[in-house]
Amino acid sequence: MSLLINPSHPGEVLQELYLAPLGLSAIALARRIHVPRTRIERLLKGETSLTADTAMRLARVFGTTAEYWMNLQRAWDLARARETIDVSSIEPLAAA
Repeated sequence: MSLLINPSHPGEVLQELYLAPLGLSAIALARRIHVPRTRIERLLKGETSLTADTAMRLARVFGTTAEYWMNLQRAWDLARARETIDVSSIEPLAAA
């Protein structure tokens, strides 16, 4: 199994694969999914993480799944953690 080295932030995926092709603005999307416009704007800028609530709303409006959106966030979070967290001094438990 290979790991994504540099996964895209969910906001980037939202912009590039959904909003841009549909000609949909952040404000229009926010209105359509009943969230504050700042939630979508901050997500698109990569300033905030995707929440389960937003994932469910995006899944509904775009015909995807909440898991799709949450997996994008998970991949992003793990990639950032791998860049900053040093676990090299932790000894693995021996197999029993």
